[in-house]
Amino acid sequence: MDSTAEAGEGTGRRLRELRRARGLKQQDLASDDVSVSYISLIESGKRTPSAAVVALLAERLGCSTGYLLTGQDGARTRELELKAAFADLSLHSGAHGEALQAFSEVLASAPVLPEATVRRARLGQALALEQLGRLEAAVQALTGLYEDPECVAGSAEWSQLATALCRCHQALGDQVLSVEIGERALRRLDQLGLEATDDHIRLGAVLVDCYRTRGDLAKARLVADRLIRFADDRGGRTAQLETYWNAALVAQSQGQIGEALALAERARALLAESDHVRQHALLSGVHGTLLLCSDPGDPERAHQLLERSHTQLVEVGTVDEQASAQTALALASLRRDRVAEAQQHASKALGLLRGEPRRESVEARTVLAQAQSAAGESEQAQETLRAAAQQLRQLPPARSSAAVWRRIGDTWQQFGDAAEATAAYQQALNDAGLPGLFPSTDRAGAY
Repeated sequence: MDSTAEAGEGTGRRLRELRRARGLKQQDLASDDVSVSYISLIESGKRTPSAAVVALLAERLGCSTGYLLTGQDGARTRELELKAAFADLSLHSGAHGEALQAFSEVLASAPVLPEATVRRARLGQALALEQLGRLEAAVQALTGLYEDPECVAGSAEWSQLATALCRCHQALGDQVLSVEIGERALRRLDQLGLEATDDHIRLGAVLVDCYRTRGDLAKARLVADRLIRFADDRGGRTAQLETYWNAALVAQSQGQIGEALALAERARALLAESDHVRQHALLSGVHGTLLLCSDPGDPERAHQLLERSHTQLVEVGTVDEQASAQTALALASLRRDRVAEAQQHASKALGLLRGEPRRESVEARTVLAQAQSAAGESEQAQETLRAAAQQLRQLPPARSSAAVWRRIGDTWQQFGDAAEATAAYQQALNDAGLPGLFPSTDRAGAY
């Protein structure tokens, strides 16, 4: 094949790829001067278009004539790479909607971009989808990148993808798959014998949280202790922050509130110089919740931290994070004897969650029931608590559910209903993997 034919074939291929990327049909490019059949011949490499036809097609496709002829468009490429850089900044600052739009615009011009820029934009798009709560779409995008042969095991991109997939599956409630992805990734890193990097440590930190959510606190503690050693020895600020943060959550789940507070303080100290608003917000929420749980506790300081967390999450947080912040504020209001405020916060949390059967909804209803009881609305409080229990029964049994059943049982006990409390405690034991020796025939509380 001579050079002219090769050039024509390359022009035709680029024309076809760019047209499809723009979502256009051949007739959309046709005009009085260029017929549909002629465009088809160009795309198949059977005709080499004149300079005038190339200019016309480039205008309709929104690219340069240089790109159609040679595949190179330096000015356009630089413009798109700058847009991708600004999208990264938007994602970092919490402007997830802006980031998603910018990454999508970059990907619409993928044929004119280097493969590295395209992959960077695809990863950014997936992370923006995750932060916007569009988890199924995020998982689909992340999985495609993670399973791509171009994704090298042990690389920074590979670690980021594994970490994000763990988070997304955890948020979707698939604790088995989230842990499986994290464990498999860490095993692969051990096989490769690579020195631990910040990205590897952050992957481990997310796996710690997956273990905690699943209720496997022993494994969570073992991995957390190992990661703290790595993070202290060779980890950067972000890796140390996420390690201490998740270790604090594990200590809290184990009832070691003093240790959890100490770890949270270390995380806050590392975060002090950061401009990452969402991380500030989430960690303030963790710290505030720990202060509520501590003995003797500091409800006023806890409320300040939780209020700050909520204000920031309204701007940069996901719907779930905003709802959890409202529930925490409701609990803080109860501790400060501000019953009406507690009801308002808990109701707002449920409004954000749209009443779906999720652990967050159950927790919000449980706090709402406590507030209603404190307001003297006894019948409504019991109805709310029964609704919480009914929702919790729709969720898969797990150790994390056991903790919520325990809170429901404690609330029934506060109401003076021993039968309902006992039924909730029994369900907590079952979900924790400690069923009774004999099946219970007493279905008190319709649990």
